[in-house]
Amino acid sequence: MSRDKIKEEQETPGGRQGGGADGEEEKIEQERSQEEPSGEEDSQSQEDSPEKMDGSEQEPEEGHAGQEKKKGKQDPKDAQIEELQDRLKRQMAEFDNFRKRTEKEKSAMYEVGARDIIEKILPVLDNFERGLAAVPEDLKGGSFAEGVEMIYKQFIKTLEDAGVEAIEAVGQQFNPDLHNAVMHIDDETYGENEISQELQKGYKYRGSVVRHSMVQVAN
Repeated sequence: MSRDKIKEEQETPGGRQGGGADGEEEKIEQERSQEEPSGEEDSQSQEDSPEKMDGSEQEPEEGHAGQEKKKGKQDPKDAQIEELQDRLKRQMAEFDNFRKRTEKEKSAMYEVGARDIIEKILPVLDNFERGLAAVPEDLKGGSFAEGVEMIYKQFIKTLEDAGVEAIEAVGQQFNPDLHNAVMHIDDETYGENEISQELQKGYKYRGSVVRHSMVQVAN
């Protein structure tokens, strides 16, 4: 064999072997380089997984606690609405009471004013009765006497329509709530505590005494 062939054979296998070893080393290093980041990622994923698990476990707990807080704590808007509703109800009740009280006061004031006017009118009515009683017998059928009597009857009718009524006295049992006894006589023709004479008429207004009857009581 020539020296050139021997040199080529020696260099070729050696070069192949050297090239093969270097290729294998490069492959191993590449595999290691590929495995290392995957290992870091695995370690990170493993490190992150407990946190995620912990987080996933805490989220339902926080959600449950939030629901309990919502149940225990009322919404401020709902509380404000309830407060306004309560305030409105109280004001409506106060207004209703005020209206009833005002109507009652008006009615009382009206009755007080009416009683005051009636008390002032009654002396005029008494004078009408005294005037009619003083008319002589020969003039009672005259036009003047009849005109005065008609005015008197109209006056009585107007008072009755307004709620004024005369208190019955003669022949009735004495009642201190209605009558004022100023005289007393003994007369067997009358019963005990029977009113024998009326000296001044009494009147009531809507069931309430405006003026007591001034009477004479027998026995």
